[in-house]
This record gives sequence, structure tokens and C-alpha cells, in this order.
Amino acid sequence: MEEYDFLVIGSGSGLDVANAAANQGQSVAIVEKGRLGGTCLNRGCIPSKQLLYHADVLKTIERADEFHIDATVEDVDIAEIVREVTEDVHSSSDAIERGLASSDRHDLYKAEARFVDERTIELADGDHDGERLTADTVLVAAGTRPAVPPIDGLEAVDYLTSREALQLESPPDHLIIVGGGYIAAELGHFFGTFGSDVSIVGRRPHLLPDADAAVAAEFTERYADRFDIYTGYEATAVVESGDAITLEARPFPEPGGDAANDVETVSVTGDELLVAAGRVPNTDTLNVEAAGIETDAAGFVETDAYLRTTADGVWALGDVVGEYLLKHNANHEARTVARNLFGEDLEPVDYSAMPFAVFGSPAVAGVGLTEQELRESDREYATRTYRYEETARGSAMKAEGFVKPIIDLEGEILGCHIIGPGASDLIQEVVVAMTAGSGTVRDIRDSVHIHPALSEVVQRAVSGQFTRDDGHDH
Repeated sequence: MEEYDFLVIGSGSGLDVANAAANQGQSVAIVEKGRLGGTCLNRGCIPSKQLLYHADVLKTIERADEFHIDATVEDVDIAEIVREVTEDVHSSSDAIERGLASSDRHDLYKAEARFVDERTIELADGDHDGERLTADTVLVAAGTRPAVPPIDGLEAVDYLTSREALQLESPPDHLIIVGGGYIAAELGHFFGTFGSDVSIVGRRPHLLPDADAAVAAEFTERYADRFDIYTGYEATAVVESGDAITLEARPFPEPGGDAANDVETVSVTGDELLVAAGRVPNTDTLNVEAAGIETDAAGFVETDAYLRTTADGVWALGDVVGEYLLKHNANHEARTVARNLFGEDLEPVDYSAMPFAVFGSPAVAGVGLTEQELRESDREYATRTYRYEETARGSAMKAEGFVKPIIDLEGEILGCHIIGPGASDLIQEVVVAMTAGSGTVRDIRDSVHIHPALSEVVQRAVSGQFTRDDGHDH
């Protein structure tokens, strides 16, 4: 049995900690059953955002007539777009593997890992089948995979998950999407822009249910202008007949309430079905019980504030922890683990200003608490909205959308939510104010903003009169 100082399962953000361990002179083992680089690089945010930028370019051209520009698109080579993105992703993954293979500070095992004892794993498949590895410190960074909901007949249907959808070299004629979250929103935007009819079936009253309610409502309304949207419905059965796939869905009741719709079962027919109903952790393949690693009811690894698991010497980070299923969060957690492993003092991971973005059309971003969360906690707050169209740059762009900051009664930023062009860039100003500044709207309000730039929509959003949750001005 090979013994190491440090062992990581997964080759996404866990590699950052592995490199930190190697820089400390430790012996390091990396176990990865798939392509190097993790979910984000190979089948997540990198390929999806590259593809989505192509969709944004096409959408811009299609809007040219709004600016009195006559522009037409003669042809779109979807197959070449997908191949180019795939080649780029594979090139990056291969470069990581070559770097690790040539390193005298890392041992790479291309195999599947399964715990057999405390800080001890057994490898399956590959050149090291049946071998066992043990380490003084183990990091579980094994990620998640697409969830497959219990839909009658689904096992007999040739359906897609996000992994397969990112490889399609021709858009479906009619794509049915099960799920109303960010994956459904982004892939719906991509395929819809390139010619697919799109139907989205989601259980919650709005798409993007984890976003602020005002943003989710406007996003759903805007998507309903482009696609067939069935919110408040649960997919119950699916059947494939020839080239046609027919999905049935019934009204889905909100917790503690009646069905979200008073309409009976709906039926949607298309030629491709995309299941985008969330993610599940890969802990069920790791036999974590043998190592003393506890998980929650959904299978995500339980950690303390420092990202230590319930097993001595075992840490965890990234999607498998389930706090935020975002690459930048995994990177943030990796910095925390490295600091706690090799620094002098333990520091808790700070999630207080963790932003997210959805690269749909419209784009969405947010950070901090939503208004519905504040209402549920009975905490006093004040909020307002400011629309893109009311700024010079927003007007010139014919942009639609708004910025919605939420503050406490002393001006501290509790959250901010954006829907509109450049949302993922604009939210960063708020994140910096919340983490590196005083944390109040003064950081943004009193900073000089370029005029006329789109960032003025954020400055103006925090500069006017807020309305308290009790209806009074603040």
C-alpha cells in the first residue's frame, strides 16, 4: 500500500490544495477517474459559457434593426462551434494532465476511488485496479453529477443531461427541458437562439427560484416571450415514439399549499429531452461511511466552519460539500483549506458575499440575501430598484432590466440583485464593497463612476431613496 502525506480525490479546485501541499514538500497523490480539471472545465462553466457567448453574438446581430442597422446572418456552423469549444476544453485538460504526469512532486492515479478505511482508499479500473493508497491528510473534492428525477418511462428514453447537451452539433427542432434553474435557463437560451423551439417545465412558480423573487418574476416573464414556459408543473411521465418525445406534467403544489396551477396535466412533444433538475453529490460512489465521513440527507459531505469533515484528517470542498455549487466558491473553499492546513491559525470559510450569475438572456446576478429570505427572518431592511433604461448608457443600449440593492437601516449592504446586460460584471462592484470596503452603500455611492458607463446603474441604485419593509421611506 502506497503512503502519502496528502491525497485528493478529484482534480478540480482540489488541485490548488494539492499544489500547496507539494510546495510544502509533502508527498501528494491525486486520484481522478475522468478528465483532469473537474466539472467546470470539462462539462460545466467553461464550455457552457463559451457556447453561450456565441449565442450572445447572434442575439446582438438579430437586434441590429433596433439601431437602424440592416444586418442578416447567412449561416451558422453549430457543429464547428461545438467542436472548437470541445477542442479548447480538451486542450486545457490535457495540459493539466501533462503537467501532473511530468511532475516529480505529484503522483497521478487515473482511477475511481473508494474508501475502505480511515484515510485509505482502494482504486478501481485503470492501471492501478485494486491498489490501495493511504495518506495523513485526505481531501474529498469529488464533485457532483446531474440529478435524474423519478419520471415514469424516463429510463426508456434517450434523454440528455447537461453533459450530452454541450456536445450536440445540431440544435433540436424542439427541445423540452425539465428543470427551471440556471442550467435550464442557460441551455434554453443557447439552443433557442440557434433555432430550437424550447419548452421549459419547472416545479416552482418562477424560473431561477433561488434568485430574488422580483428578479425571478421578471426573468420568467422575459423567457415566456421567447419560449413555452410551464412553471408550477412537475414532470411525471415521458414516452418516446419514433423521433417524438412526449412529456406529461401535473400541477406541483408549493410547500404547505395547493397546486400552483388549477389546470390539469399538460403534455409537451419535442424531439429532444434535456433533464436539468439539479445535481447530486458523488459521495455514493466513494463509500464514505468506511472512512467515518458523515453526509446530510441529500448525500453532501458534512463539514465544520473550517471545512473539516467528521473524520479525523479528512477535509472536503467544492460541489460535494453542497454549500454553493459554483466554481468560484470551490476556489474560495480551496484557499480556505490550504490556509487552514498550512497556516498558523484556523479561519472559518466566509460565505457572506458569495455572488452568482446566470448567463441567460436576460443575464442575472446576485449576492447576499434575497428579500424573501429577509422577510422570513423578520429582519428590518430597506430596498429599491433602479432600471437600466434610466441611465445614459442603458438608454443608448436600449437595455432592459434593473438593479435591486437591499440594505439594513444603517446602510449596510445585505444583498443586491441584478437582471440585465453585464449583470455578472456589475455585481462585482457590490461584492468588493461588501468584502473590502465598509460594507455600506457609501462605498459605491461616493465612488466616482465613469459617465456614461453602465456601472452608473449600480451607483444610482444605491443613491436614491429606499423603501423600508414596513412601507416607509428611508
